[in-house]
Amino acid sequence: MENKILGLHHITAIAGDAKRNFNFYANVLGLRFIKKTVNFDDPGTYHFYFGDEVGSAGTILTFFPWGEGIQQGRKGSGMATEIGYSVPKGSLDFWQQRFEKYNVIYNKPAEKFGEKYLTFLDPDGLKLELIESKTDDNRKPWETDEVKADVATKGFHNITLTLNSIKATAAILTDIFGYKLIDQEVNRYRYATDTVENAAIVDLVELAEEKRGHVANGSVHHVAFRVQNDEILMHFREKIEAYGLSITPQIDRQYFHSLYFREPGGVLFEIATENPGFTVDESLEELGQNLKLPAQYESDRAAIEAHLVKIN
Repeated sequence: MENKILGLHHITAIAGDAKRNFNFYANVLGLRFIKKTVNFDDPGTYHFYFGDEVGSAGTILTFFPWGEGIQQGRKGSGMATEIGYSVPKGSLDFWQQRFEKYNVIYNKPAEKFGEKYLTFLDPDGLKLELIESKTDDNRKPWETDEVKADVATKGFHNITLTLNSIKATAAILTDIFGYKLIDQEVNRYRYATDTVENAAIVDLVELAEEKRGHVANGSVHHVAFRVQNDEILMHFREKIEAYGLSITPQIDRQYFHSLYFREPGGVLFEIATENPGFTVDESLEELGQNLKLPAQYESDRAAIEAHLVKIN
């Protein structure tokens, strides 16, 4: 396998109430709840993972639900501001009706880059989009009793970053990650990789006068890009260091191995491996049913479980 970035791996955001977050993504949006664990740096806080049946790279949305009353994030420059999901053509009517039923804030469908999309907010104010992709998306969606395959989300379509200037961030995408500029509409620049068919797009929106955003409740914490294995991961570590950017050592996140660095525009980027995957500590059938703890916290399980709210 060549040393290439394979599109998006996962996106991590911050939420308030854990139960409300779980109910919205698992029940209203119909994603599979694939892992219930804790924040590695704060074991008193959950870390939730949502995705397709197996937690495929490019479908994984994760949350740190920090609890009620946390500071609200502010959208602005230097952050990821919109998460785009791919949905089947003709499904947006279903989603508008569903959002009406569950009192979800949304805008009427619009179009960009020749694709129809529907913007909505989750209960914490995180901005998402459902996009009828103009390219074929043959990924198998997760189905629920209420959200069937003909309307269900298939995984990420794109992520949008808002920046005062796109130049330095675009250089990371092209010079290090191998993305190419494929389209532009006004101040929105679309970059994509040809290494994968889906979850391959990063949109850069340039707003020179936009104030710096603040990452807190209802905002994206970081964007993770996918590589196949540890060897390729460390190749990118060398490449990013040589570029003159500060990057972490490799970190074991139980279900993948990671590096973190802040790109010049201010967004926290992660590069994550496909290995070992979400079935390393739980069977495919049991994904998301049990509280899984990193080994260093297992001895404190009773205290951690007593502190965390029950969600399912």
